[in-house]
Amino acid sequence: MATSTLLFLPASDLPKIASAASVVVSITVFVALLCACLVIGHLLEGSRWANESIASLLLGLCAGLVMLLVTRWKRSHILTFDEELFFIYLLPPIIFNAGFQVKKKQFFQNFTTILLFGVLGTLISFCIISTGSYFLFKQIGITSLKIQQYLATGAIFSATDSVCTLQVLNQDETPLLYSLVFGEGVANDATSIVLFNAVQSLNLSHVKAMTAIKLFGTFLYLFFTSTALGVMIGLLSAYIIKKLYFGRHSTNREVAIMLLLAYLSYMIAELLSLSGILTIFFCGIIMSHYTWHNVTERSRITTRHAFAAMSFISETFIFLYVGMDALDIDKWKRSDASVGTTVAASGTLFALVMVGRAIFVFSLANFANCFRHESDDKIDLRQQFVIWWAGLMRGSVTIALSYNQFSTSSSKEGAFMITNSIIVVLFSTVVFGSVTKPLIKAALCHNWTSTNGEDAHSSSLEDIHILFPDNCRTSGNDSSHANPRSSLGMLIMHPTSTIHYLWRRFDNMYMRPVFGGRGFVPLLSSSTLTSPEGADGV
Repeated sequence: MATSTLLFLPASDLPKIASAASVVVSITVFVALLCACLVIGHLLEGSRWANESIASLLLGLCAGLVMLLVTRWKRSHILTFDEELFFIYLLPPIIFNAGFQVKKKQFFQNFTTILLFGVLGTLISFCIISTGSYFLFKQIGITSLKIQQYLATGAIFSATDSVCTLQVLNQDETPLLYSLVFGEGVANDATSIVLFNAVQSLNLSHVKAMTAIKLFGTFLYLFFTSTALGVMIGLLSAYIIKKLYFGRHSTNREVAIMLLLAYLSYMIAELLSLSGILTIFFCGIIMSHYTWHNVTERSRITTRHAFAAMSFISETFIFLYVGMDALDIDKWKRSDASVGTTVAASGTLFALVMVGRAIFVFSLANFANCFRHESDDKIDLRQQFVIWWAGLMRGSVTIALSYNQFSTSSSKEGAFMITNSIIVVLFSTVVFGSVTKPLIKAALCHNWTSTNGEDAHSSSLEDIHILFPDNCRTSGNDSSHANPRSSLGMLIMHPTSTIHYLWRRFDNMYMRPVFGGRGFVPLLSSSTLTSPEGADGV
């Protein structure tokens, strides 16, 4: 039937049909490769040297090599990568799931230290990479890049990928370390992208003394407005689901409204020229704290696994494509750089990444230790090394920002920077990622249990309960238990715990009665379900 129909089509329509058929074939092959990545990743689950990211990259390299042989060295891609595809479809599920699954109690207990590493540390790394590449690239012979491109390079290579390290760490055995690595990774991605957007928005044709102040001001504006937008849409989703009871008729509507509102937050932020990454991350945190508890039991299970699966597929897709793109013959020809220049440039970038990260990790960790009064709560040298190592790998955000900055330019400089980005990502992920598991297990030769951190936090909370006796009247305490220390002194001694305690009081008294959350029982929920990994109380 299909053949007889084709016979009567105009000849001009035949190329369109052939093109559509080739797209179907390409998508089919790519989906088959994604399935192969999942199977190989499962088989490598207990491997000492490999993980799913490495397997996806290597499989992409093999697929690219096969494509080169089939097309007689013309192209290595099954699908053509578009940076808009990454930013519109692939990145939002990854970042939203990071916010939705985050261990909020550990995350906010160490929030100050996470911000030190994820925000201030990323700014330090950005300055070192931008300045270092500006001076060192000229020694290599690269003189055609503009100041804005050097600044963009600093933002691009400040974005880390700590997936390999997180696969080794156990959040029950090393809660502090896991929380710092995970939290810093998410904050780092958001900060890098906000920095990148700030650099793009600046007019650097005439660099003045005020340029750095304008860059910092733009960064602060994007950071706080994007965060506020994510919080507002997250609260809106909680209020709508709590009031309208979607689950009484269909749990599908509950899941759909959560998914669509999360994606809407990202698109609104992009529409307003804000940071969609930061917006959807905080939207995920708010949804896991309020909205997730307002849906029915079946919807909780569905959303928890659906969001994680979407994030996992997106990450696998990106690494698979990067492996193919490494063999892009046209890009290497257009780069027009010798092997020595390419190796020198990529080596310089990676050296700057290592030096910049060492400078801020070890200095900021020791600075943070000055405010950690419990000895077991301090970040020792072994843990500092693991945090430093975790941020050496580069991944999907680096590739996407590199494409966004340099793919629009058909010049050889743009192709040169993209190829160097691919080399850094491949080398750091395959070489450093393969030794991450044995290296970290050797560094953490003894396990840290979560009891020390919890005991320290509990003791500080006991002091705070004494400080606020109005919360303890129901237990029969009177003013004789009052502590002579002032509230200001308590805030100085235990700033994070004090703020955490005050937030919980405010949340229980004002937020949860309006927006729901833990303790709210949906209309059709017959029992209380345990929280997802990130839905613990805050």
